[in-house]
This record gives sequence, structure tokens and C-alpha cells, in this order.
Amino acid sequence: MVFGARHRPDPLPQFVGTSPLAALERELRAALQRPPCLVSFSGGGDSSVVLAAAAALARREGLAAPIPATIVFPAAPATDETAWQEQVLTHLGLVDWLRIEYADELDLIGPYAQRVLRRHGLLWPCNVHMHLPLLDAARGGSLITGIGGDELFEAARMLRASAILGGAERLSPRDMLTLGLAFAPTPVRRRVIAHREPVTSEWLRPRARRIVAAESAAQGAAQPRRLHERLAWWQSLRYRAVALAALELTARDTDVLMAHPLFSPGFWAAVAAAGSPHGFPGRTVGMRRLFGNLVPDEVLARRSKAHFDEAIWGARSRAFAVVWDGAGVPEEWVDTDALARHWRGQHPSAQSFVLLQAAWLASLPDNVEQPADGVLE
Repeated sequence: MVFGARHRPDPLPQFVGTSPLAALERELRAALQRPPCLVSFSGGGDSSVVLAAAAALARREGLAAPIPATIVFPAAPATDETAWQEQVLTHLGLVDWLRIEYADELDLIGPYAQRVLRRHGLLWPCNVHMHLPLLDAARGGSLITGIGGDELFEAARMLRASAILGGAERLSPRDMLTLGLAFAPTPVRRRVIAHREPVTSEWLRPRARRIVAAESAAQGAAQPRRLHERLAWWQSLRYRAVALAALELTARDTDVLMAHPLFSPGFWAAVAAAGSPHGFPGRTVGMRRLFGNLVPDEVLARRSKAHFDEAIWGARSRAFAVVWDGAGVPEEWVDTDALARHWRGQHPSAQSFVLLQAAWLASLPDNVEQPADGVLE
């Protein structure tokens, strides 16, 4: 878990009169001009609208069409989105579709993860290696992702307190608590958030759990109320910088231009203008207002999501967890016995997966090549 902001939030760029779709296309153009241009395509709403916008821009400007690229896990049913993918591709009239099937090769300590860990050391998030097959396929070209959509619509959602004060929503008796919390001193908001969102990571020692709870509550309490300021604050969060830096390391290894248009400040600025003054009542409303004509409406409105934990917590990870001797994790923060029990359970938490990779790195013999770049903060 990565908390805090790396710097004082910078204001979002000012693109007067620029629509969100035009801002999105501005972020896509460089990638389309560097073929082969692959789009990491899951069939979810975010990757679908990115693919649709890229395909429309390529047709209009005479560029090579983007290639939807999907990693398929036949043995992991929770990852399957074939029906959604086919619906989107039929709607867009795209014929080329790169599908790469894997069993357990993308395990947390499988061959692709080992390739990243041996070269760069421990990175966050733990699943950064899942882009490697697509980066290999796009070598010398570009890869576009749909990363950032979840964050965007969480940041741009209409806050109840702001909507009431702005007259967009009517006040009800229950809203007095909402307004009271919104304008309470920061220490009070922190305590309320910590009470509402307790830390349940059983492998953390008590002091570590208290620190995580405090950091999480502090971050939640720091979120601004005003829409433009809130989006700028989300852009400044440290986890965003850490994750994008890790992805950039892997992209450089394959000479690929990697683009995350839904995370770009320019696009967020256009969304802030479109959602002004309070934001969107929900994700579906936001998706429809921003991308209503790009993909079928049921794709914009879908609530289901694929889950990939079973694809990365595979036989290799389970086998390592069984023989793990407790080495390689910070024992001042982590109860190794509790962590071992957790890993041997039915559904280990993804928040513990970086620890497994750290433990695997520590298990390497001294004569095995160690990471050149160390741990990325």
C-alpha cells in the first residue's frame, strides 16, 4: 500500500473549450503514430472506450488501426470477459485481435515476474509484470492501456456535501451528519475514517497496523471538496507516480512507448470542465456523458469486473508459500507466522503479494544475478 502525495498538487492544465474526447485523442496520437500500436484490451469500460477512441482517430487521420491485445487465462474463469470483448470489437468493426493464452506463466513468481524482479528488483504494484507479453508483442512500437479510469470516476464523483451546498441535491435530516463531517476539523475526519475503515491485514504487527490506519485516514481526510482541486489532488498521489514509474521501466526494456491516456492531466482537466461544478452522480452517468457514442451503452453501464488474483496467485506462489522459511520480509512490521498462515488460506489478499515477491527475491542464491536497479520507491 502506497500512501501520501509526492508534492504539493499542481493545478490541472487549462485547455479552454477542449472536450474530453478531443483531450483523449491528443493523448492517443503519439502512440498511434508509432506502430505497431497495441491497446491492452480487457473488454471493460475503460479499455473499450480507449480502443474505440484510438480506432476512430486512426481512421480519420489515415493511421494504422490499433490492435486490441488480450491476455487469456482459460484456467481462471473469473478473468473471462470474452462476450464483452466480442461485443465491443463487432461494434467497432475491428478484425485484428491479438489473444495470448497463458496457464501459470504470469504467476507472481513465474517467468515473467522473475524477469522483472531480477532486472529491477521489487516494484509496486505486484502485477506490473502482467504487461510484459503485450510489451514484447509491441516491441519498438507502442502500447496503450486503460489504466486510470477507476481513479478518474472516483475522483470526479459528486460528493453529497458539495451537491447539497451547491443546490444540486435537497437537504434531508440524515445529511446533517454528512455536512458535519465535511466541515469538521481534519483530526476529527481522520478519526471517523479510521473507525469506518479498519485495517484488517492480519499479517501486520500491531504498530504497523496503527501506522497503516493512520496513513489511510490521513489520506482520506485530505481529499478536497471542490472538483478541480480534488482531481488535481488525486493526480498528485504518490501511488500513481510509483505505479507509472514501474510500468515505464518495463516499457523501456522493450523500446515501447507506453501511454495511459485516462490518467493524463490534460484529459482530467477536460473532464473536470465537463463535470463542473460538482462532478458526476456516478460512474455510469460519467461514462455516458463523456463517451456515450463510442461503444454500446451496456458496456458503459456494466458493473461487473474481471478478477485476476487466481491468475497470478498460482501453483508457483502456493508452492513457495508452503516451504517459505520466513526470510525476506521486514519482521519489525510483519508477523511471519501470521503471514504464512494467511498465504496458506483459500484466498490470500493481494495486499500481501509484494511480500511474497520480496521473500522470493531473498531466497535467491548469492551467485544468482541480483537486480541492477534496486527497489523502486
